[in-house]
Amino acid sequence: MNIPVGIVGYGTCVPKYRIKVEEIAKIWGEEPDRIKKGLGILEKSLPDVDEDAATLAVEAAKNAVSFAGIEASKIGACYVGSESHPYAVKPTASIVAEAIGATPELTAADLEFACKAGTAGIQMCMGMVASGMIRYGLAVGTDTSQGRPGDALEYSAGAGAAAYLIGKEKNEIVAEIEDTYSFTTDTPDFWRRQGADYPSHGGRFTGAPAYFKHVTSATQGLFEKTATRASDYDYFVFHQPNGKFPLQVAEKMGIDIAKVKPGLFTPVIGNTYSGASPIGLAGVLDIAKPGQRIVITSFGSGAGSDSFAIKVTDVLLAKREAYKGWKLADYVANKTYVDYGVYVKHRRKLKGL
Repeated sequence: MNIPVGIVGYGTCVPKYRIKVEEIAKIWGEEPDRIKKGLGILEKSLPDVDEDAATLAVEAAKNAVSFAGIEASKIGACYVGSESHPYAVKPTASIVAEAIGATPELTAADLEFACKAGTAGIQMCMGMVASGMIRYGLAVGTDTSQGRPGDALEYSAGAGAAAYLIGKEKNEIVAEIEDTYSFTTDTPDFWRRQGADYPSHGGRFTGAPAYFKHVTSATQGLFEKTATRASDYDYFVFHQPNGKFPLQVAEKMGIDIAKVKPGLFTPVIGNTYSGASPIGLAGVLDIAKPGQRIVITSFGSGAGSDSFAIKVTDVLLAKREAYKGWKLADYVANKTYVDYGVYVKHRRKLKGL
């Protein structure tokens, strides 16, 4: 891109509660080893009774501001992507902006595009920052995703958030976003009607014509746009609806899976939907070295993928050392297991709750 923009700060949040595949499988008479092998998931995160997509977004955003070391009042745009916004009519973005001290002089909006609304927000912030309309933009991907009791999604639908501050001052950028490429079609693989409690999905149709087609097409499109190839990058973060799909993408594209595993967190926290690929990127940024290059490709049902070429700068090391808040590894390690009864209570799966 002609005008360099990049990440000046990032933060994550994952609830402490976990439920193991074995606990869910026991209720439905399923074989846990078969499910763990089929999905590549061992356990998933779930929110507390007073946590939702907004509270997770707030904590992730606070961490991002702290990491960046900027004044929140200088943020000119706040976009929150989710498919589990707590209100049908009442923006999550304004809640986040108010909580971090960014109001009132900014624009804000909620975004929806299944699991890729967070990366769509990053692209919007990139454009506004590059144009000079704003100094900093905040993009958050957050979800407390739903799974119908007994459905395969119940084993994978987790909770979490990741927030990214986008800017263009060279001495503040921890990772330059070299370019981005998107691939979008009308593919009805997964949906939830207005008023429905749980989503519906096309089963195996969510694989080849949806996830794999869009993720591989967006990633290949990015390679062609930037005149690069897989060997030019050190890490790859793909949307992770389960623990197997990202590894299968790597296999299809001739990418060493060792470049994918550092950003793969679904096996231990579940699919965090809008937070999934942004959380994976945060995990990579927590260990990456200056000069290393990263590809992140999101996916949202319906369907589309956003792919980004990112290069780590020297600034990342100084900001990582100065940051004293929680990192992704802290959230992943801090966990309390619950049984299915507590899970039902937390997720309000009983209509009386």
